[in-house]
Amino acid sequence: MSSPDSAVLAATVPASGRPRLAPHVRLTFDRARDRHVLLRPECVVVLNRTGADILGLCDGRRTVAGIVEDLRKRYDRVAEADVQRFLSGLVDRRCVRIDPEPAPDRDTEAVDG
Repeated sequence: MSSPDSAVLAATVPASGRPRLAPHVRLTFDRARDRHVLLRPECVVVLNRTGADILGLCDGRRTVAGIVEDLRKRYDRVAEADVQRFLSGLVDRRCVRIDPEPAPDRDTEAVDG
C-alpha cells in the first residue's frame, strides 16, 4: 500500500518526463558483484535487475510512460507509480535528470543555416 508521501514523491516525475542519467553517472555491469551498478563520483549504487532494466531505458528520448510500456513487455506487473518513485529517488540523489523534451541525438551535429 502506498503512503501519501510516496504519492507526492512519484508526482515529481511526470509520466511525460524523459529521464536520463546525469552526466557524471554511468550504468555498468560489475563483474565482481555480478550486478549492474550506477557509478558516480565517490559512490557506487548496486542495482537489482528491475532497477537496471529501468535505467537501461532512460535515454532522454523515452517518456516514463513509454518506459513503463516497455517494462510491461518484460514483466507481469509494472506499476507506473513504482517506476516514478524509483526514478524520483534517483533524481533526489542527482543520478537521474528528467527532461521535458527529447534529448538531442548525440550522433547528430547542429547545423547553422
